[in-house]
Amino acid sequence: MVKIIMTQTGLEKLKDELAELKTQKRPSVIARIKAARELGDLSENADYQDAREEQAFIEGRIQELEAMIKGAEVAHSGKKGEVALGSKVTVAVASASYDFTIVGPNESDPSSGMISHESPIGSALMGHGAGDRVGVKTPDGVVEYKITKIA
Repeated sequence: MVKIIMTQTGLEKLKDELAELKTQKRPSVIARIKAARELGDLSENADYQDAREEQAFIEGRIQELEAMIKGAEVAHSGKKGEVALGSKVTVAVASASYDFTIVGPNESDPSSGMISHESPIGSALMGHGAGDRVGVKTPDGVVEYKITKIA
């Protein structure tokens, strides 16, 4: 089994999504399929076809979530004062400041400031403390990040 490293928050989000799919969306689509069947001819019933496609997506997502939850390994924070999985980090780059949360690869959402510990920036920050400067290799060369705060 493949271990999937994530934060406790990420694991809880997966569990919540799974519960919603099983208790709300799955029964809803089953009811839609039943109602569409009662209309008769299924070969030209667009609602029936749409509901079957949605059911297939939901069932696939349920299987995917169950596998991810089964393989989940919640990362424990590192030494106090060091960037680790789950850390909220503020960095300064040139004259700008950015806030990142270091998460597992399946939780990453760079547009929301959630970066994977496996990403170039995330891996460079891991294990460093406030005040440290780290270089991150980019297509334009090495960019220096100064860690200003870790929460």
